Amino acid sequence: MNQYIEAKKGEFEKTIEFFKKEIGSLRTGRANPNIFDAVVVSAYGVRTPLNGVAAINVADGQSITIAPWDKNIIKEIEKAIIEADLGVSVVNEGGQIRVTVPRMTEENRKDLVKKLNEKYEQARISFRQIRDEIKTKIEQEEKEKAVTEDEKFKYIKELDEEITKRNNEIKEIREKKEAEIMTI
Repeated sequence: MNQYIEAKKGEFEKTIEFFKKEIGSLRTGRANPNIFDAVVVSAYGVRTPLNGVAAINVADGQSITIAPWDKNIIKEIEKAIIEADLGVSVVNEGGQIRVTVPRMTEENRKDLVKKLNEKYEQARISFRQIRDEIKTKIEQEEKEKAVTEDEKFKYIKELDEEITKRNNEIKEIREKKEAEIMTI
């Protein structure tokens, strides 16, 4: 692998991890605690991720229980979940919150696949931006005579192969998530 790709390897990995995290919050037909990854609770004057103030447990295939470590912030947790607009019903049971994940309709599934494809396209754009940065650097070094024209073409070919490999990697992740969403 050439040094230009090697220098940006961390950015490729960050893009893939970010994509996985983003699509992890898309709900499927089953109860999944990952849908709360983006929920932030205002407690004690500080904005804290939900999993930092409560225990999240899957009760069964359609419901999740959220037990706050401090019962005094249960209202703030309930408010944060409602404001996150996750398409779930929220019931405050006093000591815990029960979140019911409704069965998904065909329309819900298609909307989620649309969101999934938007996130997929954002990841592809990110790869394209990294590719453009690397290509510009290679071309700049060729102008400065740091690399030969043959090396430039070789490096760009390797770069295109790397981008294709990374795009295929996120495509597989997207297809797997789409299958989860569309499974009844």
